[in-house]
Amino acid sequence: MLGISMRLFYTSLHRSGNERILQRLGQHQQAADNSGPRGPDWLELMLLRAGFDRRNDRLMAWGAGWLLLAVCAGLYGGWPGLLLVLLAGPLLLRLFLAWRYQHRVRRLIEQLPVLLDHCVRSLKAGRTLSDAVLGAIDASREPLLGAMQRVKRNVQLGVSLDDAMSELAELYAREELRLFALGLRINHRYGGNASELLENLIKVIREREQGARQLRAMTGETRITAVVLAVLPVSVAGYFMFSNPNYLLTMWHDSVGQRLLFSAFVLQALGCLALWRMLRSI
Repeated sequence: MLGISMRLFYTSLHRSGNERILQRLGQHQQAADNSGPRGPDWLELMLLRAGFDRRNDRLMAWGAGWLLLAVCAGLYGGWPGLLLVLLAGPLLLRLFLAWRYQHRVRRLIEQLPVLLDHCVRSLKAGRTLSDAVLGAIDASREPLLGAMQRVKRNVQLGVSLDDAMSELAELYAREELRLFALGLRINHRYGGNASELLENLIKVIREREQGARQLRAMTGETRITAVVLAVLPVSVAGYFMFSNPNYLLTMWHDSVGQRLLFSAFVLQALGCLALWRMLRSI
């Protein structure tokens, strides 16, 4: 069963090349225009936002390690250990991808004014807006370079620059990228002074970044309090394991104690989720 599951996981990651090519070329573009954009599935979306390729071999290694850990937990800990690992694996993966996405998109937005400034200088030197943007992509650094390479590939496949930028903005769900895409679309349809538009966009992005930093500084105490409340129960349990391991092991070998420990884990997970949702709202 483990071999079959690994095979299914491997084949799901390596989808046929023809399907990927048809997606990029937009063979069903007319149907997509009528029914709205059809994005990738949730796992692929999370991996793309976090900067991972779903065909990456590391994902297969993570899946194999998770399955082996679940099997070992089932053999030594019974069904509570198996259930604990099966639930903790996707939860930890979801939290890791969300953290990496937030870290990646923050750096991406910080590097965006530099790209726009490069575009402004190219426009003043006499280049077109499309050439200025595509030229600025090559001068960018990661993670902005990897994200904008997606725009460059779409343009090389025949997609207009504003549509390619709109697709990137919807992928990362950031207002700064949406404003950039909107500016490109307005300039493409109606013309205008593109350098002045990009300069104003640089000011808006830097003002939003400054406001976000001030907000993080003002809510630092609240965020630290939430982290302490989330880590404190786990730290106390770890202290008991090192100082008096028989205390928790006695509960683990008892049926009532197992239910209590499992309930405590579920309540801890729900509490961490509630604190995480509260922190996202500030």
